[in-house]
Amino acid sequence: MRIRNLLPAVNRPLVRDDDHPFYALQRQMNSLFDDFFSGFDAAPRPAAAGEFGAFSPSVDVKEGDKEFVIRAELPGVDEKDIEVTVTSDAVTIKGEKKEEKEDKGKNYYYMERSYGSFNRTIPLGAETQAEKAAASFKNGVLRITLPKSPAAKATGTKVPIKAA
Repeated sequence: MRIRNLLPAVNRPLVRDDDHPFYALQRQMNSLFDDFFSGFDAAPRPAAAGEFGAFSPSVDVKEGDKEFVIRAELPGVDEKDIEVTVTSDAVTIKGEKKEEKEDKGKNYYYMERSYGSFNRTIPLGAETQAEKAAASFKNGVLRITLPKSPAAKATGTKVPIKAA
């Protein structure tokens, strides 16, 4: 340590704020946080599959002799926010997930909102009868039943969803 640093400030030349060790530490911490958060994009845009914050519903597909049964897990999604489209060889599930959390206390207020849409197309190995498709939604699980047919039409049919 230099003797000069022990003398009162009156006898020392003024030190610039930029040269102070605490300001250097603050600059380094700011740089660390800026570098960490630079990977997160603040602009709203659809999230790609596998990207941070993306939502892709988990889907089970079972093929029987007479029909396909598709189960999709959609926690936190309302049935009115889901759309199912069936063609002769594929099923498309579209929807929007909305979530709001609010917490009020004596000395604080916390509000968090998250919105996101999803679109999942499931190709089928055989033609189906799109007009005879049925869908139900219960406890966050969407269940779609598609009877098989070799002569199904290739146009999409919107399937109404009933709460069970």
